[in-house]
Amino acid sequence: MKHFLSVLSIELFKIRKSKVIWLTVIAASLAPLMASFFTLILKYPGWMKKAGLLGAQAQVAGAASWPDYLNLYGQMLAVGGILIFGFITSWIFGREYTDGTIKDFLVLPYSRVIVVLAKFSAMFITSILISLYIVLFGCLLGWFIGLSGWSGEVLIQGIGTITAATFMTIMLSTPTAFFASYGKGYLAPIGFVILLLIFSQIIAAADLGEFFPWSIPALYSGISEVSLELTWVHLLLIFCPSILGVLSTLEWWRYADHD
Repeated sequence: MKHFLSVLSIELFKIRKSKVIWLTVIAASLAPLMASFFTLILKYPGWMKKAGLLGAQAQVAGAASWPDYLNLYGQMLAVGGILIFGFITSWIFGREYTDGTIKDFLVLPYSRVIVVLAKFSAMFITSILISLYIVLFGCLLGWFIGLSGWSGEVLIQGIGTITAATFMTIMLSTPTAFFASYGKGYLAPIGFVILLLIFSQIIAAADLGEFFPWSIPALYSGISEVSLELTWVHLLLIFCPSILGVLSTLEWWRYADHD
């Protein structure tokens, strides 16, 4: 446990000092800014007429109310999270190969399993913190806009949906770690993430999204007209690739040639 906490603290320190992660945070800030802008257009219909096509695009936000606003954030984190969390995972596991520091880990006097588990833990912590920042920033903008329909029940339901969709999307980012390790860098995992994002949209549009793990969080968050009700089958579809991503990454780090 001591070794694990030591490696975890190092990983979190590298993340905190990295410009890449802070640039990711800045990029993620665009989501709440755009969502609040669309909602602001909906609140003031006169703007919508002047906005033209932009006003039509703002309809994806639903109505200028807290339930629709929080629902929109769940959808953004479920869809955009594939890219954001996948990029974070790619960087945490791929940077060792790109920076040439992988050999430093291989000579540590403890199991490589500890290193991998610490990296996954750092990925989960970082992803959760960024998600929390996006939601809090969005809520602050919502208060500034003055949305209607606020209540404790709305908050609990909205945050519950966001939390579940976000956690599922983070779990589904684990296979990206294997591609970062196998590809020894960023190119393979980023390509994998982009393909997942494309296929999740195509398969969801074909009404088969509930059978594709990476489409389930978005469907659950209400991206379609009827929200998906999670069953044990959906949870199993999410759990299997998630645990497979962890196990395959562990095996790669333990037995693969890292030269």
